[in-house]
Amino acid sequence: MNFVKSAILSVAVLSAANSFADDNVLRVATEPSFAPFEFMDQKTSELIGFDVDIINAVAEVEGYKTNISSMPFDGQIPAVVTNQIDVAISGFTITDERKKIVNFSEPYYDAGLGALVRVEKKDEIKKLADLKGRSICAQIGTSGAMFAQKIEGANVTQFNTASEAFMELNKGSCDATVNDKPVLEYYLATSKNDKLFMINDKFTQEQYGIVTSKNNKELSDKIEDGLKKIKANGTYDKIYEKWFGKREETK
Repeated sequence: MNFVKSAILSVAVLSAANSFADDNVLRVATEPSFAPFEFMDQKTSELIGFDVDIINAVAEVEGYKTNISSMPFDGQIPAVVTNQIDVAISGFTITDERKKIVNFSEPYYDAGLGALVRVEKKDEIKKLADLKGRSICAQIGTSGAMFAQKIEGANVTQFNTASEAFMELNKGSCDATVNDKPVLEYYLATSKNDKLFMINDKFTQEQYGIVTSKNNKELSDKIEDGLKKIKANGTYDKIYEKWFGKREETK
């Protein structure tokens, strides 16, 4: 999920040692249009999702509370760097480019990219190669948007949220949308949308990590430790099964 480097590199990084987790409260940002990882409960207006449950569980085993707020996806890493927030968790793909600027926890979710396509294009678009020269909707700052921009001849339009990209695809403003596969699968399952289908093609393999500041090793270590604890004590598996069903056995 790219962002504007210039907004970061010119900033004098503040010391986080004395400001993070005041009163044992972690300032956490997420972008709630990425179901089932983070989204808004329509009944309670609360932020919910897999990522929300994960960071709350990690914080709890490390003795913290969380203050989770909504923030545009492409603004979260700059906010971590400038110490406006302590943690970002929004399905951030771990990349070498991002690791130059922020710290990542060990991976907490294995993901990958996929594409939803309008059904009237099913005879024309059956695999990744068929997206060449097509119009594609994507969420700004995401690995899906970056991937789409590398497709030969593709006309990529970027939107602030995944929901907006889905909306434009449904309107026929584009032929396909590229995003993280579990997000696309969740959208299809919950919207019961029969106007779209998923390309059965392997795009990429990605892993999500929790973002913290390079200037705050103490917090980075605690997030890492907390993640290991919830994986060891069974909490991670319970959260995973809540949102995705039973995990496949791994060797």
